[in-house]
Amino acid sequence: MKKTAVEWLIEQLNINGTVIPMAIEYKAKVMENEQIKNAWLNSLTKGDFNSADEYYNETFKKEA
Repeated sequence: MKKTAVEWLIEQLNINGTVIPMAIEYKAKVMENEQIKNAWLNSLTKGDFNSADEYYNETFKKEA
């Protein structure tokens, strides 16, 4: 089974001896799950965004 980016990061931090509080790990996984679900739901409408990059930039990138 594939790993999500959050799962991979947590694994890498644990390998390097970094202890991540369970509440933070849980919150990160919940947030990632919601992001994946929202991306899928947006893909159903297709009219909102012209590409995955556009969806990402408009959803997660903030202008300075």
